[in-house]
Amino acid sequence: MTVVLDGGLATELEARGHDLSGELWSARLLADDPAAIVAAHRAFFRAGATVATTASYQASLAGFAELGLDRDEAVRLLELSVALAREARVTGDELVAASIGPYGATLADGSEYRGRYRLTVAELAAFHRPRAEILAAAGPDLLACETVPDVDEAEAMLLAIEGLDVPAWLSYTVDGESTRAGQPLTEAFAVARGNDQIVAVGVNCCDPRDVAAAAEIAREASGKPVIAYPNSGETWDARARGWTGEPRFSPDLVRDWLAAGVAYVGGCCRVSPDDIAALAAAVRPGAGSPRG
Repeated sequence: MTVVLDGGLATELEARGHDLSGELWSARLLADDPAAIVAAHRAFFRAGATVATTASYQASLAGFAELGLDRDEAVRLLELSVALAREARVTGDELVAASIGPYGATLADGSEYRGRYRLTVAELAAFHRPRAEILAAAGPDLLACETVPDVDEAEAMLLAIEGLDVPAWLSYTVDGESTRAGQPLTEAFAVARGNDQIVAVGVNCCDPRDVAAAAEIAREASGKPVIAYPNSGETWDARARGWTGEPRFSPDLVRDWLAAGVAYVGGCCRVSPDDIAALAAAVRPGAGSPRG
């Protein structure tokens, strides 16, 4: 069965008039306008998505602290990200994936598209573990370890979620057949082989044209089902804090992705509910559950 994921949460929030220019991006609205997050999630569910990814991608205890929030309030907002996605469900059967973004996302300088932060695997795992524990305790159906730029951070994320008793997916942002840090994808996807907590591996926030080749490598290297949710094909300019280039996301590409072994498919940045509706129409019948 093909599982339909949501698209770009921030894209939908911006389309609804919200200013996400701050360093916390969508996570700022957890404190300022939680109803807006519910509405954005619901738009994707109504478009045919069966999984919502929470607004916790760029959230961190340190980031909330910089806003003057104490730890208790930061924990509450991380937990709220899961509750809001659950509240947005339309049929009641949709699933919630708690987003655990890379360390670079919390720097708000585009580092997640470079990786190699000069931190050890142990240091990265120590950074990710508290947030992972909080999100797992909030009761999501899945953990989304996403937009991972290099193998070191993937290994750290797997350590950080170990023992949390919530299934997870591991998704890299890639450039062709390499991670953003330049490592071969065969090496990158192999880190999940034999890890029973990981239910899928794949790519996200990459050029749609890179999906098919990466999916084939992911399937062979990991032995896992494959997940793919690329961005529109535009490029993020961290200095200008904007997207450049022309969009290339199209449901016409989905046939190639499915043939390459993609089982969970959706979109990332700059992918709207209308795009997900078209994608869902292209893969149905067959939308289902990651646990199905």
